[in-house]
Amino acid sequence: MAPTPRSAVVSRTSNAKDQTKKVDDADEVPAYSQENVQLNMRMIYYSRTFLSIVGGVIAGVLGLTGISGFLCYFLIMMLASVGVAAKAKFDVHSYFDSWNRILFDGIGQGLLSFILFWTFAYDIVHIF
Repeated sequence: MAPTPRSAVVSRTSNAKDQTKKVDDADEVPAYSQENVQLNMRMIYYSRTFLSIVGGVIAGVLGLTGISGFLCYFLIMMLASVGVAAKAKFDVHSYFDSWNRILFDGIGQGLLSFILFWTFAYDIVHIF
């Protein structure tokens, strides 16, 4: 699912006869769609949660313990952030409020899912 642009440019015209004529950049007013921004953020949360679960299972099956498991998680989250930015063609401000939305939102929530599935997969494969 492609990100939805958060803004559209509304231009004012100085002449009533020519409604399609664009004016200077100074007269353009950005109009933001809060629904599109929320949709894009929901996409980030869902993808981070899914990748946290998959990453936790992979880390558990590989037998990663301690710091190496957490490094695996942060590597997965870094790749997810780069993937979202690449999907937005690195024009983040057209789809999100700031870079912080892509880089940091949902990492704590995903960490708990990662730890749950990491320990679950590790216990099933290496202990039982």
